[in-house]
Formats: sequence, structure tokens, C-alpha cells
Amino acid sequence: MTAIDPSPTTAADEPRPTLKSFPKPSDLTVPEGAEGWEDLYPYHLAFRNLSGQEDEKFWFCDSQHWPAVFKPFETIGGEFAVKCLGQYNTRHLLIPPANGIEFKIHLGYLYMSPVPVPPEEIGARVPEFERRAGHYFQNWDSLLEQWKVKVRATIDEMEALSFPLLPDVVPFDDIVSGKAKDGTEVLMENYDRLIQLCYQNWQYHFEFLNLGYIAYLDFFGYCKQVFPGIPDQAIATMVQGVDMELFRPDDELKRLAALAVELGLQDALSDTDDVEGTLGRFAAADRGQEWLDSYREAQDPWFNFTIGNGFYGTDKYWKDHQEIPLGFIKDYVRRLDAGERIVRPVEELLAERHRIVEEYGELLDGEALATFDAKRQLAATAYPYVENHNFYIEHWTMGVFWRKVRELSRVFVEAGFWADVDDVLYLTRGEVRDALFDHATAWGVGSQATGPHYWPAEIERRRGIIDALSTRRPQPALNTPPAEITEPFTMMLYGITTEQVQQWLGDDDGGSDGAITGMAASPGVVEGLARVITSADQLFEVQQGEILVATITAPSWGPIFGKIRATVTDIGGMMSHAAIVCREYGLPAVTGTGSASTTIRTGQRIRVDGSRGRVEILEG
Repeated sequence: MTAIDPSPTTAADEPRPTLKSFPKPSDLTVPEGAEGWEDLYPYHLAFRNLSGQEDEKFWFCDSQHWPAVFKPFETIGGEFAVKCLGQYNTRHLLIPPANGIEFKIHLGYLYMSPVPVPPEEIGARVPEFERRAGHYFQNWDSLLEQWKVKVRATIDEMEALSFPLLPDVVPFDDIVSGKAKDGTEVLMENYDRLIQLCYQNWQYHFEFLNLGYIAYLDFFGYCKQVFPGIPDQAIATMVQGVDMELFRPDDELKRLAALAVELGLQDALSDTDDVEGTLGRFAAADRGQEWLDSYREAQDPWFNFTIGNGFYGTDKYWKDHQEIPLGFIKDYVRRLDAGERIVRPVEELLAERHRIVEEYGELLDGEALATFDAKRQLAATAYPYVENHNFYIEHWTMGVFWRKVRELSRVFVEAGFWADVDDVLYLTRGEVRDALFDHATAWGVGSQATGPHYWPAEIERRRGIIDALSTRRPQPALNTPPAEITEPFTMMLYGITTEQVQQWLGDDDGGSDGAITGMAASPGVVEGLARVITSADQLFEVQQGEILVATITAPSWGPIFGKIRATVTDIGGMMSHAAIVCREYGLPAVTGTGSASTTIRTGQRIRVDGSRGRVEILEG
């Protein structure tokens, strides 16, 4: 995640090519009912074109991480993530060609415009970048262990925060002790601390992430140099088959499914939508307690996992919605009883990795071979973090964060400020603090708060705007793109290449036969019926043997990867979550198609060629 080179590659004496453009932000019409949408977000986030720059810069929509319209409070994920990404590029590591990414919200969706380093400043950053990145690479294991301690301590402190209801009067013990505070300060202090702790873990999040990409890209670039014509997938294969903590929640479900079959307890999973009933059937069964003990042991920490991506306040976490993991366990039990293999094909992945490494290594000798081995080993060491950070931050940290936000919201519900705990998401985080003082003041002086008379109608007005914005899919990009996109992070993570941008603009028709084209993200060719998914809530609609078509997948969709035959996404490159997970599950994948989820319909027969980046609609 870093910069797109904004400059054309034509020589100085050649005419600049005339480029097609995406719409300007100011040209896009506001959906009916969404008028005034800008006022829902912090002033510095919404496209207002005050300087004219919004209609000049090239922006792309990051629907890979933020596929849905933001409610006002939910912008916190985008703000913290992209700001902290930028600080590590710009202030910590001094990545030579790339600063951070400017980001704005337009019609409810997040758009990005990478900030390049002026060419004349790149060289001066190189020595300092090498010194700083070198420190991490030379001490990777010990620093990563320290990272886990820091992140876990932040989560533990966040878990300990509380938001108690205010009492009718302060306890007499507080009079005797001279405490001289009424408890409202706890609400405000803990709210501020909750925001600070969330921000803290997002800063930790990026301490290693871009280094993981850099190590892989360094190896990638070296392979391209010494093996002209090597496929991108062959390079990715050389680091596959690693043990990732992100797969541990899914592995725990598989283990629990196998234990249920071993103990003969399949019938206890007959109706997993009834969580209490399911757990009760296990408790009543012979040896059922053995299974329940193992189930409860798995929950900490592995049920701090969402079927979403952690950036939205309504994402459902396994810990809070146990019908989700129980449903996945039930399906694994069904597949085990049918004689299917449910584990990832790690042995096959490792064998293929070894074969490819040996095959290309035999082409080198001497210093070139030593360099190849060293760069591959560094990439393999750093590569797992590219996925593992998701569990610790997007899933675990954000799961606790949203749970605490709802706990605070219950204080407002009890005070009549709004009707439902999720209504707090329609306020900005600054407005929540104002509402806290409104509540504290009214309680302290014995008067009526203003909030109950103001917020219910205002929340409904904002809900209407969010609903209206959600009726329209975002433009994939805005304004005139560069003549050529060369920045490797953007291509690898998002799948935003020169060719894909041209396809989005209609400069080509995909394949010569009308096929949908994208990034060849995971090899293999399969045919099957499409299942188009636009929300994580639809995951249980996926049937055995279907091909998943989605705007983007989340790392937490692992339990359905054993059911599907291939994956197709609208956005994402070779290092996107969808691509990495599909390679680790041995599934073909085509990512970064731009429009597959709106072109393909559920039930159509399609052919996915993950080796060539092609998707054909065969019939239906």
C-alpha cells in the first residue's frame, strides 16, 4: 500500500498521450435522498473541492478494505488505518519512492490518492531507509515478539474499560473517602482512552506490514531481473505453504468438527442457529462435556474473529454470534461424514514450493544463487505478517473496540438518547463526546438532557442518507489516471494496473473473445456455477462446488474456501488477501477484474482460468 507514479513515461520530446478520464467527483450526481451527505463526516474527509484539487488528482476507491458506505462513527477505521500507513512510509521508514496516501470520502465511499516522493528527493532517503529497515530485518523475530506483547497489552487494557450507568446518588463511601468525583469522569475518560487505545494498535499495525511487502517485492524484483519472463505466480509459489495465525480460527473449527465426529456427537449440531440449544445438546450427550471444554478453550482468542473485515460497527464476530462458528463446524462435520478432506493442502503446497525453488535455483550459481536464497528466505520470513496482522488488529482489536462502543451506547439508550445500541454509529466520535457531556451535565444538575429531544430524529435523517448512498456502487476511480501505473505495491495489493485501468475505462473489451480479465492471482482452471456475494451475511448461501464471485473476499472467509472451486473478485492484486488465501487453499483465483460481481449473475456457468487471469461466462 503506497504510491502510484503520477507521471507519464513518455520522453520529453514526445507528445503527451490523450487519456480517457474517469468522472470528476463534482460531476457525480447525489442519489435521491442523500442530499447533504457531506455534513455527516468530519469536515476534512468529505470531498468539498474547496481547493479544486479533488477534481484534478487521480483517486481510486479502496473497496477492498471498505466496500460499504461509512456511517459517521465508522470513519475511524479508515482514518486510523490510512494515517498510520502513511506515517510509516513517510516518518518512520522513509520509503524512498513513496510517502503516504491522501484519503477522502465521496458519496460515502473511501477514495485514495497516493503521495509520491519528488524524484530529486528519492536518492537522499535510500541510506536512511536501508538503516531503518535493516534494523527490523536483522532482528525480525525478537521485534515481532515484542510487537505481540504490545498489541496484546493494548487489547487487555481496552477489555478492562467499563461504562457503568450513573447512580441516583454517589455512594456514601465516596463522601467519607473524599473522592469528590461523581463517576461521569469515568465515562469520559474511558471513552477517550478507548479511542486512544484503538489508535495505538493501529500505529502498531503498520510497524511491520510495509516491511513484509518490501521484503517480498525485493525478492520479486530480483527474480524478474535474473529470470526474465518468470510468471508472477511462480514467484508467489516460492513463499507459499507457510504457517499463518490467520488460519488458526478456521483450523480450530476443523479440529472441533473432527472431535465431534470422533465422539459421535454429530446430532448435537442439528440446529446451530439455536446456540443455547446446541450447547445444551452437547452438555446432555455422553462425552459431550469433553467437546464443550475443547470448544470453550478455542474461543480465547480465536473467536475474536469476524466474517466481515472489522472496519464496520455492525460486523458480526464469532464470540458474539456463536451460531456462525457452530454453523461452520456443522458443515465441516457434514463433509467429514461424506469422506471429504477438510484440511488445507499444506504438504502439496510445500512440495510445489520446493520444486519451483529448486527449478529456478538450478539456473543460478555463485553470488547470484546466494543472493536469490537470501532474498527468498527474508521474503518467506516476513511474508506471514502480511496476513497475520489481520487477526490481531482488524479482528481482535476491532472486535473489542466495537463491543466497548456498544457498551457505551447502552448508557445512552438507557438515558433515552436513542433507541438501539447501533444508533451510536450515526454520530461522529466528536459528537459522541459532546453527547456524553450533555448526559453528564443533565444528570449532575438534575435537569433534562437535550439529546433525547435531538438525536432520535437526527439519527433517522442520517439513516435515510446512508441508505440512499448505499443504493449506488462507487466509481472505481476518479479523474484522469496516469499514462502508466508502475508503482508495485498498488499493483500487487489492489490489482490496479495500467491494463486494468484501461479496462475500467472501456479502452479494451477484456479478452479478445469477450472474457472478463483480471490479475492471474492463483493458478488453475475450473468450471462451475457462480455464486455472487456482496455481503458477508450471504456466506451461508454458498453451495458446495460453486465459484465465489465477490467485490472482495475477507481473510475470515476461510471456512467456505473448502466448499468453493475458485474465486473471482472486482479488486485485488497478487498480494491481496483473496489472492494469498486462495493460493494457500490451492484454489484458482482471478482478482482485480473491476466488474465481475456486477457482470456475472448467480447460477451462471463460468470458467475461471487463474493461470491467465481470465473469466468466461459459458451459459446461463
